[in-house]
Amino acid sequence: MIFYFFYLTFGVFQNQRIMLIQKDSRKLPVIGITQGDINGIGYEIILKTLCDSRIFDSFVPIVYGQSKVFSYYKKNFNMEELSYSLIRDAQQAQAGRINFINHTDDELKIEPGIATDIAGKASFDALKLAVDDLNKGLIDALVTAPVNKKSIQSEQFHFSSQKKYISTFYKDNTPLMLMVSNKLRIGSVTNHVSLKEVPNIISKDLISNKIDVFIRTLQKDFGITHPRIAVMGLNPHTGDNGLYGKEEIDIIIPAIKNAKEKEQLVFGPFSADGFFGSAAWVKYDGILCMYHDQAMIPFKTLAVDGGVNFTAGLPVIRTAPDHGTGYDIANRNIANPDSFRHAIYLAIDILKNRNTDADF
Repeated sequence: MIFYFFYLTFGVFQNQRIMLIQKDSRKLPVIGITQGDINGIGYEIILKTLCDSRIFDSFVPIVYGQSKVFSYYKKNFNMEELSYSLIRDAQQAQAGRINFINHTDDELKIEPGIATDIAGKASFDALKLAVDDLNKGLIDALVTAPVNKKSIQSEQFHFSSQKKYISTFYKDNTPLMLMVSNKLRIGSVTNHVSLKEVPNIISKDLISNKIDVFIRTLQKDFGITHPRIAVMGLNPHTGDNGLYGKEEIDIIIPAIKNAKEKEQLVFGPFSADGFFGSAAWVKYDGILCMYHDQAMIPFKTLAVDGGVNFTAGLPVIRTAPDHGTGYDIANRNIANPDSFRHAIYLAIDILKNRNTDADF
């Protein structure tokens, strides 16, 4: 009898809690989540993140994908008790539960660990649906699961990354790929381009624009009033006064001087090996590298707790985990969801900072 009373009381409390969350759902941010590549670890990290009911106290999730694929992975990972609500559009989303929007009702062939055209098309279809809602303001932020950059290619998607695709809707803005882990924030002037093309791409104006974007995002999105930026050189030993290349003398140093003239706290250029090897990076709020691997190698070495990829410089918020599709471990229930979970919470933090900034 006592147990029955406790059960009834607990049940009423739980129902009241759900009702309160639903009542206050407008105060909770609505976060869109894309499925990524259906043959990778996307659904596994999504499921492992959303299976903790406490997460619903922080946001309202909408997964953009294919519910039959979702159910397939739920069964494989023994999470069949995890329920979700199918909705037609983002405005139907309810707090306290997983909301799911199908990009198609068709059956999709699932082949874990294999890159296929079907998976590529499905990853784009889900992304397009989510980005459309993001641009309409129906979701507050977007967290994208990893895609295969080759299989996603089509007439509609001919970009080197999901960031590039999202950026096409905001051509007046300069995007900056920012890797974030606690106090480590690394951006890159160039990203998915051949290394031999980097010297021809970088310019004083481009670096200056990236510095401006970096400064603004640290102030607006991270709440750092007077951010300090360290700029890396391009050549070994930052060119050694032109001995190993003149990009530092002709391009990078003039861009830094330009920043200082605007009273921005920008320093460098630094040689990347000594800078990261001596832990000098801890003195700065942001680090601007010249090319992809110059940024990613130290980041993935130092960000042991799971980093986040944030597309800075846009009016919309998009984050992603700092790893790829994980074909080699797909469907094995060993993928670590930490980076994906951090991507969600970073998106929420940035949204709060932007709202706070707008209040002043």
